[in-house]
Amino acid sequence: MAPAQEIVATGRRKTSVARVRMTAGSGKIDINGHGFEEYFPTAPLQNTVLQPLQTVKLANAYDISINATGGGASGQAGAARLAISRALLQVDINLRATLKADGLLRRDPRMKERKKSGQPGARKRFQFSKR
Repeated sequence: MAPAQEIVATGRRKTSVARVRMTAGSGKIDINGHGFEEYFPTAPLQNTVLQPLQTVKLANAYDISINATGGGASGQAGAARLAISRALLQVDINLRATLKADGLLRRDPRMKERKKSGQPGARKRFQFSKR
């Protein structure tokens, strides 16, 4: 990869969309103009975002800028994970088997179930009265 080359990839999860710009660097990660630890303060969310880089052992090889919109923290972390995985594929197609084995190239299809009419929620029912 040429030093000035920038790789762009997109990932989605629930209602979140993450656009990743990846360049060769020292491992610095920015999300929506904030630092990585500031934007995702908890370890599980940080591990979710870093999982593709740790899987292929390239944690400090790239500077990553992420633009995440929509949804909540968990959805944005999942979207960023998929986007980073797709960006790594553009760098080296030989990483595909490793990333695929860990399920990092699959878009998680789980979405919020819609509310049904005649009920207070998607699955919840109003209280049943026998008499």
